[in-house]
Amino acid sequence: MIGLKSSVAQKGRYVTQIVHFVGGHCKTIHGIDTETIEQGQFTKFHTKDNVMVLIHDPNVLMIEVFEEDDNGN
Repeated sequence: MIGLKSSVAQKGRYVTQIVHFVGGHCKTIHGIDTETIEQGQFTKFHTKDNVMVLIHDPNVLMIEVFEEDDNGN
């Protein structure tokens, strides 16, 4: 199986994302480890504190991505 790399990884190892959902809701997620992102019907990834997050892609309108420094800021 070919490992599909997320383009988010171009921002660095750790990023913050603001996910904009259908219906106007937004969620900010800090400390996303870009090396753990797996894309599919559900995109899943881990954060620095080892929380696994799954996002149902059809419910997402847009994602903003911000680079974090080595301290997680």
